[in-house]
Amino acid sequence: MIIKSKYKIARRVGAPIFEKTQTQKFAMRSEKKGSAVGAGAKGKKGGRQKSEFGLQMIEKQKARFTYILSERQFSNYVKKAIANKTNTVATLFSLLERRLDNTVYRLGFAPTRAAAKQLVSHGHINVNGKRVSIRSYQVSLGEVVGIRENSKAKTIFVNLDQALKDREAPIWLKRDEAKREGTVVSLPDISKSETMFDLNTVVEFYNR
Repeated sequence: MIIKSKYKIARRVGAPIFEKTQTQKFAMRSEKKGSAVGAGAKGKKGGRQKSEFGLQMIEKQKARFTYILSERQFSNYVKKAIANKTNTVATLFSLLERRLDNTVYRLGFAPTRAAAKQLVSHGHINVNGKRVSIRSYQVSLGEVVGIRENSKAKTIFVNLDQALKDREAPIWLKRDEAKREGTVVSLPDISKSETMFDLNTVVEFYNR
């Protein structure tokens, strides 16, 4: 999915959903333009209060763009979660988080989700010792995700040591920095995670 302007999208949904927009400079620029980034409120320039539908749409867009998914891809995940008929929100969060590209990003092997998507597509990632190039692949409990041996020396990983020191893996992943791999030790738990979107509102949007 090609995203032309991450800055414009982030200002429109009112949250710094892309790594590129998670800076003080962007926050200051957004404030000057009247966008209450991260506040979920009207900007200083005012305007009409958004309807319930409008607010639901914004939350859906926040989640969709966070994981860099097309509308069709994202709606398919929501439909799967709703069909599960247990805890729809928890199921949806788990499906999104356990995408292979997102797992690679969460492990710290890529600086952004967009970069993680490329690593997977270009064949640099193994799952249980076998190369997997499908970005949407769902990792499961006990599976080991790592960088392929032949890829470890490539320039894209030259600064990985420092990158791993600066980023912690989520509790559902156990990372082995020396081996450049991580194991899925539990399912992603939305109650123990911080997000910039409200998946309850997202589900309401699709159930309307």
